[in-house]
Amino acid sequence: MKKVLKFSLFLFVTGIFSLTANAQTVVTGAVIDAEYNEGLLGATVVVEGTTNGTVTDAAGEFSLKVESQPSVDLKISFVGYETQTISVDASRGNVDVGEIRMNATSLNIMEINVIADRAKERETPVAFSNVNAAQIENQLGSMDLPMIMNITPGVYATMQGGGAGDARINVRGFDQRNVAIMINGVPVNDMENGWVYWSNWDGISDATSSIQLQRGLSAVNLATPSIGGTMNILTSPANHQAGGSVKVEYGSGNFLKTTAAVHTGLMNDKFAMSIAGVRKVGNGVINGTWTDSWAYYVGATYNATDKHRFEMFAMGAPQRHGQNLYKQNIASYSHDYAKELGLPQGALDKFPEAEDGRLYNQNVSPVDPSYDAQQWWSGKLHDRHSEDFINERENFYHKPLVNLNWYARWSDKINQYTTLYYSGGEGGGTGTLGSVNWDYSGPSRVVDYNSTIAEHAAADTAFGILRNSRNNQWTIGGISRVKVRFSENLKGQVGVDWRTAKIFHFRELRDLLGGDFFIDMNNDFDTPADYNKVHGDKVAYNFTNTVDWFGYFAQLEYSSDMLTAYGTFGNSFIKYTYTNHFVEDPANPGAELYAESDRIFGYQAKGGLSYRPMEKLSIFANYGYISKVPIFDNVINDRNGIVTGEPVNEIFNAFEIGATYAPNRTTELKINFYNTSWEDRSNLIRVTDQAGNDAFVFLTGMDQKHMGVELEGQIKPHRLFAVGGYASIANWIYSDDVTGTFRDYDNTGVETDVEYNYYVKDLKVGDAPQMQFGVNAFLYPVENSFLQFNFRYNGKHFAAWDPFSRQEEDREQVWETPAYFLVDLHAGYTIKTASRYKVAITGHVFNLLDEIYIQDATDNSPYNGYYGDNDEYSHTAAAAEVFLGLPRTFNVGVKFSF
Repeated sequence: MKKVLKFSLFLFVTGIFSLTANAQTVVTGAVIDAEYNEGLLGATVVVEGTTNGTVTDAAGEFSLKVESQPSVDLKISFVGYETQTISVDASRGNVDVGEIRMNATSLNIMEINVIADRAKERETPVAFSNVNAAQIENQLGSMDLPMIMNITPGVYATMQGGGAGDARINVRGFDQRNVAIMINGVPVNDMENGWVYWSNWDGISDATSSIQLQRGLSAVNLATPSIGGTMNILTSPANHQAGGSVKVEYGSGNFLKTTAAVHTGLMNDKFAMSIAGVRKVGNGVINGTWTDSWAYYVGATYNATDKHRFEMFAMGAPQRHGQNLYKQNIASYSHDYAKELGLPQGALDKFPEAEDGRLYNQNVSPVDPSYDAQQWWSGKLHDRHSEDFINERENFYHKPLVNLNWYARWSDKINQYTTLYYSGGEGGGTGTLGSVNWDYSGPSRVVDYNSTIAEHAAADTAFGILRNSRNNQWTIGGISRVKVRFSENLKGQVGVDWRTAKIFHFRELRDLLGGDFFIDMNNDFDTPADYNKVHGDKVAYNFTNTVDWFGYFAQLEYSSDMLTAYGTFGNSFIKYTYTNHFVEDPANPGAELYAESDRIFGYQAKGGLSYRPMEKLSIFANYGYISKVPIFDNVINDRNGIVTGEPVNEIFNAFEIGATYAPNRTTELKINFYNTSWEDRSNLIRVTDQAGNDAFVFLTGMDQKHMGVELEGQIKPHRLFAVGGYASIANWIYSDDVTGTFRDYDNTGVETDVEYNYYVKDLKVGDAPQMQFGVNAFLYPVENSFLQFNFRYNGKHFAAWDPFSRQEEDREQVWETPAYFLVDLHAGYTIKTASRYKVAITGHVFNLLDEIYIQDATDNSPYNGYYGDNDEYSHTAAAAEVFLGLPRTFNVGVKFSF
């Protein structure tokens, strides 16, 4: 017995000695960008002279176990930043080293932030939110890129009909036409109308290093349409560390995506290149919304000298996808849900419930597989996507974007940043033309392909066809700015912004649907022998538009420990031209119809002030005034070439105040109030004058007010738990009725005043919720893992509507859609090895509770509305058309990095 006790005591003492000899201390801290006050994801923290190390998380934080001893040297490094070494006393228990602030090297990744006008935490006097690469990878899944911004206040993004790349984003009640979307500082909004087509940028999420959304007029210098906000997407420059990754994802709708990337690393301290490719296919969750796409990204950097660096980015996404473009009456999706919303029996009778419920898509219908004719797009005939069905609406496009950036440091006080870019574009969307047969047996009509094909085969002639509406284009541009530091506190910059675009609009014959030819007589230059059209021939219309833009700006900025202030002024000049290749100029027989506008002048003036009375608190205010040039369609009618005589610029006035309180690196609270007015919103109205000629009235005076309060905060009380949240409470209304007068003259010169009235005073601006709340809860149950729940509430969402449709005295408020609550779940685990190899596993469940909700709506639909016998259901759920949100979907992924 004594021997047993002695042996046990020996083991106990030995164990205690072993534990003491190998006692470990946990060192925590955060690696921060000194210029932008942001955590650096992926910075390396290593005990010097050993292989014991870790990398920082999305907030720049790290936790590292080290031996308990008086002096432990930690080496902190990150690509493009000066390496630091700090000494830690690890002999007295766990240590928190606080913030380790890293300075970017003289010519490296900080320049892309400058050319993109990236705002700085607690300094730049604007409201903004940042989303980093880890958040995108851990939360986006199979969604379109703008959907990640739903975790920020004042932002509403939806997948609309559910087609890949058909998402849209709304900021503070302004749609994408008034939200500037920029990639590496280059504006990508459509040059004619300001819209953004996210399918053109399918795959860019895999190359995105961060997204910054500056809400409101923003601090961006360029005269971009940044009224609601500016969404700056920054892609990763060429990675200076050799390696690569392969990621495979699978999800709902048979979604399959493979992403591969490889990096050369910095060679000879001069050159580095990164290349990435994406392949994505899937059937889609909504019927017929299949996707078939590729994406590519190339980034290269060359350090010519210690004062001059060049970067090149090239990206694009050749893709095809089936679309669901038409909203439906609520009853078409679900009679039970329609009854909950108060739809009467008459609406249920008019709109039978679709067999596929909320997965219904009006833009796809079956065809007999025996019809094996090919379809025309991209210059040749191709097999259809499916032998069993045909998409009435399909999108196909490739829009490459190439940037060449030059960063130069001419002296300690003068820097120059220049980017030249090219953006192409080829493709379009499909639809019907002529007279096809329709099937009315369902909730809405769909093309009856079988009867149409049989009819055409019997007659040889195609009476109705599928067409491609093409939008081929190219844009070239340059942005250059010189930044001068006049003193320790005062700096300024001047710059120019030049762009020119040429857009080719035409329709071409895609599918004859069983016929041998289609008769089209819309081209004035055709002879009767040319009327019979076949695959690839241009039909219906064919015209070319150009947009020429030049702008310049100047900015001064003062900065001290307690104060930052800036002021910006810029001018822009725009000219439009139009050539119709199908219409003969009546004033010049034999020539194509041509029109051009005068050069139209616009300008902006804005400034802001940030005051920091203490290190933890900053207060800001900004004001801006913008005179915005009308879009192309409000200056030249692109069917008959009529030019608006005196287009009036739209005016935007915006004021904002806010504050940020950050008592420590794990806690931050932001609050701001904004007030934006949109004055002289324009509209081009087609009328027929007394002589029977077409004319267009350019009416102005439509004003709307957008005001609201936004909150955003986060706290991490424990290393195993964190929570963030946001809120937005707004009031967006049309402020006054509008009256416009058109002065008409008959053939004898007698004048008549024609009056137009719009009854919109105090009606709500629609298309986005005016009340939003969200909570993001993070759990880190074990090392290298995370579990995240996103909770979102959207309310006071008024349906979209056209204010220029209220020409009768109808003052009833537009329909308010039901509020809803959504939960998304994200999880991940990373397996790390002793070497640099690692495997990351992620999973996502969107709409975890499978909520049925309305995400997009149009008030008083002329197509799918039910009004009753005496319009008693006008401006109610019965008269609206909607897109329901997607049901519960999932996405899982595995990423191997080396």
